[in-house]
Amino acid sequence: MTSPAGSRLRRFGLRRRRDETGPERVEADREPAEPAEPGVVPIARARPRQRVTVEGEVRIIALRPHADVPTLDLELWDGADALHLVWLGRRSIPGISAGAHLRATGRVTVQRGTRTIFNPAYEVIGTSRGPHG
Repeated sequence: MTSPAGSRLRRFGLRRRRDETGPERVEADREPAEPAEPGVVPIARARPRQRVTVEGEVRIIALRPHADVPTLDLELWDGADALHLVWLGRRSIPGISAGAHLRATGRVTVQRGTRTIFNPAYEVIGTSRGPHG
């Protein structure tokens, strides 16, 4: 969910980084990180209507009530790009919190310009404190 102000700020940061580190570093920042597990796709390569398995760290969690139905929405970041995972009818999921590392599988859609997977199958890989803890 990028606002016009957010994209201007991102472009400013890229220009600033380019000045400090050279164009090679900026290009390297745009390259998606290659996942360690076979079958896992970098988020940047996840296309609409494609069934994918992605892996990353939970950065943001939000509970969004929508017409009397709770909706758990989180942003998954793989180090290069992000997408949203949305569970309809859920207020929380044990083991999922900010900093948790997840592997999720589902079909990619685009909602309000953001890649989203609704009700994905998921596996909690670990947390930022270490595996399982």
